[in-house]
Amino acid sequence: MEPMQEELMIDGGFGGYGARPGDPDAVLAGLDPEQRAVATALHGPVCVLAGAGTGKTRAITHRIAYGVRTGVFQPQQVLAVTFTARAAGEMRGRLRQLGADGVQARTFHAAALRQLQYFWPRAVGGEVPRLLERKVQLVAEAAGRSGLRVQRTELRDLTSEIEWAKVTQIVPDDYPVAVLKAGREAPRDPAEIARVYATYEQTKRDRNVIDFEDVLLLTAAILEDRPEIAEQVRAQYRHFTVDEYQDVSPLQQRLLDQWTGAAVGAGAGLCVVGDASQTIYSFTGATPDYLLNFRTRHPDATVVKLVRDYRSTPQVVHLANGLLAQARGAAARHRLELVSQRPAGPEPVYTEYPDEPAEAEGTARRIGELLAEGVRASEIAVLFRTNGQSEVYEQALADLGISYQLKGAERFFERPEIREAGLLLRGAARAVGDPLTADAPDLAAQVRAVLATRGFTPVPPAGSGAVRERWESLAALVRLAEEFEAGRRAAGEPADLAAYVAELDARAAAQHAPAVEGVTLASLHAAKGLEWDAVFLVGLTEGTLPIIYAKTDEQLEEERRLLYVGVTRAREHLGLSWALARSPGGRAGRKPSRFLDGLRPGSAAGAGRTGGRGGAEGGAERSAGRRAARGPVKCRVCGRTLTEAVERKLRRCEDCPSTMDEGLYERLREWRSRRAKEQAVPAYVIFTDATLMAIAEDAPSNVAELSRISGVGALKLDKYGADVLSLCSGEDPEVERAAEPDDPSAEVVADLTEDES
Repeated sequence: MEPMQEELMIDGGFGGYGARPGDPDAVLAGLDPEQRAVATALHGPVCVLAGAGTGKTRAITHRIAYGVRTGVFQPQQVLAVTFTARAAGEMRGRLRQLGADGVQARTFHAAALRQLQYFWPRAVGGEVPRLLERKVQLVAEAAGRSGLRVQRTELRDLTSEIEWAKVTQIVPDDYPVAVLKAGREAPRDPAEIARVYATYEQTKRDRNVIDFEDVLLLTAAILEDRPEIAEQVRAQYRHFTVDEYQDVSPLQQRLLDQWTGAAVGAGAGLCVVGDASQTIYSFTGATPDYLLNFRTRHPDATVVKLVRDYRSTPQVVHLANGLLAQARGAAARHRLELVSQRPAGPEPVYTEYPDEPAEAEGTARRIGELLAEGVRASEIAVLFRTNGQSEVYEQALADLGISYQLKGAERFFERPEIREAGLLLRGAARAVGDPLTADAPDLAAQVRAVLATRGFTPVPPAGSGAVRERWESLAALVRLAEEFEAGRRAAGEPADLAAYVAELDARAAAQHAPAVEGVTLASLHAAKGLEWDAVFLVGLTEGTLPIIYAKTDEQLEEERRLLYVGVTRAREHLGLSWALARSPGGRAGRKPSRFLDGLRPGSAAGAGRTGGRGGAEGGAERSAGRRAARGPVKCRVCGRTLTEAVERKLRRCEDCPSTMDEGLYERLREWRSRRAKEQAVPAYVIFTDATLMAIAEDAPSNVAELSRISGVGALKLDKYGADVLSLCSGEDPEVERAAEPDDPSAEVVADLTEDES
């Protein structure tokens, strides 16, 4: 036997079936007709289009076991690859139960690393470079060596960009053009990211280390450059199975092509399985194109569709099908119409709440009822779009004594930014006469002032990623301060910073209690591949799902698929909810997600928000003239790339000379004060000081110029644009308004608690 074969067979050898195939028909027992078609398709390329809950893992593991038992497959010649260690472990377990325990089941990276370690001495010489398990520290060093000031919260976004570039096979010099071509919103100036990327790669070479993407790159390169090694791999592995094929990246496909080589055309097996409607990781470089175009690449492929849903009730499946029926694009054209195989269950429940705390409390109460009915806590999940939404549900469950576990993210009070904020707030609470909070009119303003020392502003940062998640976490502390103060005042008790810090400490202590059997709290991304008896999909409002920074048609469709994944996690009970306001007493201006139009009671399909681009403010933004996607912002004075939120808003460094019209700025402040008083809201809800300064510096003369100013979103443009432009032209909007006849229909309904976009 070749040494290569011995090396790659450490996991269990032939399992007895190399000499004695066993009873093939026993493997097919219990499979439905479509699953049986998969299991018996042992020759030539095979494509399995498998809907959620249709038993795809059962089908492909039985296919492998059937191939082994019939003698068509030798166990040591089968390689099954998937995307997570958990999925690979589950596949190995099932194969062992089916008597095919000699089969290799690994992640892409694990399989590639094993081959790289085996072939490196022969192909390159010496030992394999050390594997860098966490690249953030090296990215930070590369940024510093590139002359960039990078905040700690930006490092994860920079790291993600480098990972995206590598899995899509983009070299540093090509990164700026590739970002533009892909319509990707980079977290910094693409030229700066390219510089950090290049420095990062050079630093790795200098230190003889590689990252996980390099494992795939180097393995593929060795197989491409050394035909004799490629042939040895192809002689070892004759049958390949790829799970979750809709999530494969260009780099993974490149490696897969080297593994299969000409062997596929010669009759060896390539079996891929996936569902384009569950593509939710395109931001990492994953693409469903290879799945959708499989028949084009392999015209003789056998295609089997699995649509019998064994997971969910007909009521849940009906909603899932309805959700995809409104989808658009290539993935939607290949959607699968699921057919439930389960008895009827309860209808999905749609619930509208006045505010987020009420939504969390209502969800927790319903969970309590399910627990009383006998549903296990571990069979219940609350799923949300962003990790920043978790805190209010953590608290609501803790208040009812319901244990929970947070999946895919740190607990709210364990997040680095929350720990740091707690220290700052605690220090400010102890300080006597702290000038930082002395002029703040209320508790929430004091909290904002303290957090501002670490870069927090009322304006959320552009785009997604770690910076946005950090902002969401800190914003949750501000909202908590507002709610805490309102509650204390209603009870006639003082609400100072010290009391608020004590409340934070008490909440943190309560939520660190161990949970053995707990409700799962998870983001929709983290829920992929899991299932529960009862699922609550919460926060389903415009701006959250779809997320506000989803602008293009493709991004919006991925948001729809994300909701589809959430719906199909539920076996029986499904709740969908949204809140009209963020905080108690806030203006009820939010709208339920467009994806529910035509599905929830009382709504019509395509209710003015489903078409085209425009993110969370679709029609309003288009009526104002679509703003260009945000990119790097340069200082208008010195040309430096700006990173701080306030500087980006002003489009200049804080220490560069200002061109602000002081008179206009004062008129804007006076007008804002009047409008805030009329609407009984804080002045910053109209526009922040930084936005007013930006307006006073630019003095826009038309709607298009005003809409380009950061902080002037579509809704605010509709509501306040005319007044602001009048002030900029030297006119008094109050005089103009007094001269106009009353017209109640002219009032624009807007969410005054909206964060400025």
